[in-house]
Amino acid sequence: MGPHPAVAAIRLAVRRVLHDVLDSDVLHHDGPGRPAGLAGSGASDRPGSAVSDAPTTRQTGLAGLPAPAAALPPERPAHPPVERLSSGLRVPADRATATGPAAGTSAAQPPAAEGTVASAAPPARTGSEPDMGASPARTGSDPAATPAAEPGTDALPASDSGARPTPSPAPGDERPLVLVACSGGADSMALASALAFEARKLPVRAGAVTVDHGLQPGSDLRAAEVAQRLRDLGLDPVEAVTVTVGRAGGPEAAARDARYAALDEAAERLGAAAVLLGHTRDDQAETVLLGLARGSGIRSLSGMAAVSGAAGRYRRPFLQLDRQTARKACLVQSLPVWDDPMNADPAYTRSRLRHEGLPALEKSLGKGVVEALARTAQLCRDDADALDAWAADADASVRDESGRLDCAKLYALPPAVRRRVLRRAAVEAGAPAGSLFARHVEEMDRLITGWRGQGALNLPGRVAVRRQGGRLVIRQG
Repeated sequence: MGPHPAVAAIRLAVRRVLHDVLDSDVLHHDGPGRPAGLAGSGASDRPGSAVSDAPTTRQTGLAGLPAPAAALPPERPAHPPVERLSSGLRVPADRATATGPAAGTSAAQPPAAEGTVASAAPPARTGSEPDMGASPARTGSDPAATPAAEPGTDALPASDSGARPTPSPAPGDERPLVLVACSGGADSMALASALAFEARKLPVRAGAVTVDHGLQPGSDLRAAEVAQRLRDLGLDPVEAVTVTVGRAGGPEAAARDARYAALDEAAERLGAAAVLLGHTRDDQAETVLLGLARGSGIRSLSGMAAVSGAAGRYRRPFLQLDRQTARKACLVQSLPVWDDPMNADPAYTRSRLRHEGLPALEKSLGKGVVEALARTAQLCRDDADALDAWAADADASVRDESGRLDCAKLYALPPAVRRRVLRRAAVEAGAPAGSLFARHVEEMDRLITGWRGQGALNLPGRVAVRRQGGRLVIRQG
């Protein structure tokens, strides 16, 4: 009997991302982290395999629960498992003569978090990442935290002693490391369990990072519990990182910034090829609504990218899966999860939207609102990517010999392209991208379309913009 449909769905989503990571690693890296002897179709053959903001072809079409296990693709991955021989060479496992359990035959499943590392805070710079609480899970002794397994599943308790931990990399181990950011919530615990299961069948090392934001009493203890559950799943290395949350931009934005800084640091230090985040389709829908409420443009309405960050570091396998699928996967695998009370606190905008706004919309408009909003995000992302590419091409054509922007040439551009050129110029001059809002760009645009002798504009980052001699001068200081 195959795995429960929810478990099969999360594993399939993670498997696709791991194959993309392996393809990118083989094609773009010549040093450590490149698995030897791997053959794949290559990133150039698959949209999204290379670093981009658009979701990959493989990452689409996972709406809701999948078909029964019989209809799913075979469990055998395109990249054959490899074994390290005593000589240090690798050969595909299906051609190895060594005996022993086949790759992926032992699986212990752990917990998963909501959002990236925490389950109610918006993601990088788009305000789209949920979860800002500490990243811990309750102990297995808490009956409320440990759901009962359903009969007929292949679940193993999170602390099952039969789990075969992934060994620490031996010297010279060139398999790419993939980390999961886990807060202990249902989304990230489901993601961690799927990564632990799928990594055993591929030439990939799987680890985890949990972030303690220090915003609640006992958060350090909960983070330690989450880290232990991740180790019990077989993930290695596992780190619990404590951060100090500032105040800039409000509590949600400050927690998000601190979290991503910690994840970036851990990924750099450990040499990770990718960091998996547990954002779901529900999180995407919330992000789109938050952007609409702010009156944002299509880039903000495009929500969270399936692949983002420096060199495509962050991957979001669950953007086509709903939150209930992740929670169901934890339930049938008996994975303890920790529900951060901050995610239900009406003091936070995302929490109010999640528990009051979206339910009210579905009550008024009917079911399917979440799916429609997530579909809108993808359509907006496609349009935003095309306009950004157009603006990048147009940038050189609207500058004079000294590199200054020519106002007459800017005026001739379509407004959507012109505003993107202006925004790019302001960011290049030193204006922080996260602090440069639509109103700032609109004021810059008026220097082109509504020139009446206005004075200089002051942008974030001490960047000044003025029109002089038919040219737009943008300087910092």
